[in-house]
This record gives sequence, structure tokens and C-alpha cells, in this order.
Amino acid sequence: MPKILYSSASPYSAKVRMAAAYAGIEAESVPTDTNAEPAMLVDNNPLGKIPVLITDAGEAVYDSRAITQYLNRESKNRLFPRNPAKRTEAERLEALADGICDCLLAHVYERRFRPEEKIHQEWLDKQWKKVTRALDHLNAAPPKLPKTITAGHLALRAMLGYLALRFDGKWEKGRGKLKRWAARFDEKFPELVQYLPK
Repeated sequence: MPKILYSSASPYSAKVRMAAAYAGIEAESVPTDTNAEPAMLVDNNPLGKIPVLITDAGEAVYDSRAITQYLNRESKNRLFPRNPAKRTEAERLEALADGICDCLLAHVYERRFRPEEKIHQEWLDKQWKKVTRALDHLNAAPPKLPKTITAGHLALRAMLGYLALRFDGKWEKGRGKLKRWAARFDEKFPELVQYLPK
């Protein structure tokens, strides 16, 4: 059985684990502490980052977007539409959600690993501006939630889950459509809720 090295708080891990479940690909989830740099992680991804998917053949696939593409091929296009325009739309949504997560993680790591006097607030403000601009863009026209969803939808739900975990009370004002979108997602796909960041 394939393995997914993951962290329970990671939005990228959440997206990949939801993608595997939605695509019907069984995988063993292996909790992984990146700070400890365990051999299973660094031997399979020299960057020491999660998530990493290890196939039955022992091949490592890393970077969450590379993993969703791999899972899509393995599941015969369960995660991305075949139609080129719709596929681009799904890939763009995944990229936007992941990009927001990149900015959010910059915030978390800056505060977690730097002493207070060395925190670069101007840089953090710039990252937060990117987050709010992207959230406003998504809130203005949230993607539809059809019966068949894409990796883009999964990335968006994982990102909103990470916001709820790490930035509760700091992003919701004026973005009720996104909050309702997340609630509708959870109602339609209750089996995926267990994978959200926690």
C-alpha cells in the first residue's frame, strides 16, 4: 500500500490525503515530524518537506501538486477534468489555495522560529496583504460545488481549514461566502472532514 508522510496541521498534507481518499486510492498515512528529519522522510525527499507519497514500488513523489497530478493519473482523471479549459481552472484554483498557504506558513514560521525583536513585521504585512487580496478574490465568486469536485476544490477546503486552525477570528470578517462554502463542502463530503488540518 502506498504511504503518505504527513503532518496533521499541514494544509498541503490535508489536500493530498483528501485527494487520495476522494480518488479512491488507499494509502497509509504516516505522521512525520519534519523537525526531527527522520530517515524515512529525508531518504525519500532530500528537501525534508511533507507531504511525500511513497508508491508500492518505493518511488517517492513530493510537492503536493506533483502528488495530486500523480493521484490523478493513477485514478484515471478523478481529480482533474479532461476538458483543457476546465482543467486549467482546477489547476489555477489549486495554485491559488496553495499560494495562500505559502503566505500563511511564512507568518507561522516567522513567529515560531524568530525571536520577537527579529520578526520582520513589514514583510509579514506584505504576506498578509497577499492573503487578504486572494481571499477577497475567492469570496467574490467562490467556485461552484458540483457532485464531482477537483483537486482545486480540495486545496481550497484544506486552505480554509488551515485558516480556521491558525488564524481563527482574523480572516472571516466580510468573507461569509467562503465560510458558507466550507460548511457546504463538509455537508457534501463528510468523509473528507477527518483529513482537515488539526
